[in-house]
Formats: sequence, C-alpha cells, structure tokens
Amino acid sequence: MTKKLIALDTDGTLLDPNGKILESSKKVIKKALDHGIKVVLCSGRPIDGLKDYLAELGITGSAQYVITLNGAIIRNTDDDIISENLVPNSFYRRMTAFGMANKIPFNIVDADSRIITADHNVDPLIYIQAFENNAPLYIRNPDQLPEDNIRIAKGCFVGKPELLDQWEKQIRKEFGKELYVVRADPHFLELLNSEVNKGYALKQLCQRLNIMPENVIAIGDEKNDISMFDFAGTAICMKNGNPEAKEAANYVTAANNDDGIAKALKKFVFND
Repeated sequence: MTKKLIALDTDGTLLDPNGKILESSKKVIKKALDHGIKVVLCSGRPIDGLKDYLAELGITGSAQYVITLNGAIIRNTDDDIISENLVPNSFYRRMTAFGMANKIPFNIVDADSRIITADHNVDPLIYIQAFENNAPLYIRNPDQLPEDNIRIAKGCFVGKPELLDQWEKQIRKEFGKELYVVRADPHFLELLNSEVNKGYALKQLCQRLNIMPENVIAIGDEKNDISMFDFAGTAICMKNGNPEAKEAANYVTAANNDDGIAKALKKFVFND
C-alpha cells in the first residue's frame, strides 16, 4: 500500500542520544519529501522546540504540517494553527497545588511555547526542558496569571523516574477523569485536554488531507506514541523504545543511534 504520510516522533526517535538528526535520517526524509510524501513531526515539544529541526529537514511551507504538545496543537509549518485543544485554565491552580503539596516539580506549557512554574526553587529538569525547547521560563503563581490571559497546552509533572513512579497512580486518580494523563518519558508525566493525544491529532490531520490510515506510517519510541500506532496502518517502534510501545507496534526497527528511521522507511516506504 502506498504511503502518503510519515508521522515521526522526535525525542528518542528522530533525534539520537545527543539530540542530533542522523545523516541517514535526513537523506531518507528528503527522499520522501521529494516523492510528495508528507513528513509530520508528532512531538510532545512546543513549536519553538521543533522549528530548527523542521528547517534542517526542509519541512517548510503551508502544505506541510507539525503536531505539537502531544497533539494539543496542529500547525502548518508557516506557523498557522490548524486546530487546538487546550486545558481549562482553572487546572493550573489545581495542578500547582498538588505539585507543591507533594513536592513534585510541576510546570505548564502554554500555546506560545512558554514554560511557567510557580516553584521558585526550579528543578534542574525544568531548566533543561526550557533550554531544549528554546522556551522562555517564567516563575508565576496562579494569582499572577489571570485566567483570561493564559492558554494552557499541557501540564507537566517532572522528576526522577522513581519519583514519578511513586506518584503516577495518584496523579491519574486525581486528574484522570477530566484530563488525558500520559507518561511521555521516564522523567515527564503530562496532563492534556481529555480529547488530546498524538493519535487523535494525526487522525484529524489525515481527515483534513483525505489520507486513509492504511497510507500512514508512524514511528515512535514511548507510551505517548501508542495512540498514533493505533491509528496508523503501519506502526514502528525504535529498538531503544519503551516495552509497551514495542508491544503496540507492528515492527521494531533499529535504535535511534543506528539508522533506525532510515532502515524503517527503506523497508516500508521505498521497499529497498
């Protein structure tokens, strides 16, 4: 079946362990674009954390697309918003209170890529989060953020894997009936609009482009990629991926430092 769209996760998939795109990935993605195949980055990152990679790959213009913030916002690569599903502003107060009471580092990411936390003792992982996404970091408690002046894309509980392992069940119990709670990677537990996930955003985009699931290939490595695996006709997990993601995929390719994307696309798109 001809592939018309390739959905690519970024961290752990497109990016190698040093945060770089392999030359083999650049070459095969250029080949896909030259053949008229859409290549869509589907990431937990905000748009400012993806712009440099989009430019590096040559994914540009109003006819190319990017899914950001785990599906909360779909844009074309001219930065026009196609759709967005945000978190009600009242949750900033609730999530902040939960994080402060239980000593779990917490922040929100707004629709403009800003990272906001109420904790003056900023956890180092939040600094890294801001740096990796070219995002400004603000320290603001809920009373300093009037509800009509903020557009929340997602909330992030951040910490060492053992801390999030300890609290994940309770966070799901506290917020899971109202929000989509997903472990984006060992260090991030994220809360989004209840209608949001990568798979739903990919479905929305494909409906807009009149592309059927069987014409879609999705490549990822983590639990937050499983929803797009469920939608795509061909679902591929990286060898370095989470065991649950591997189980949900149709195929496991090589690792993100071993030409995994190039090997997968050569096999399933170009039949090399």
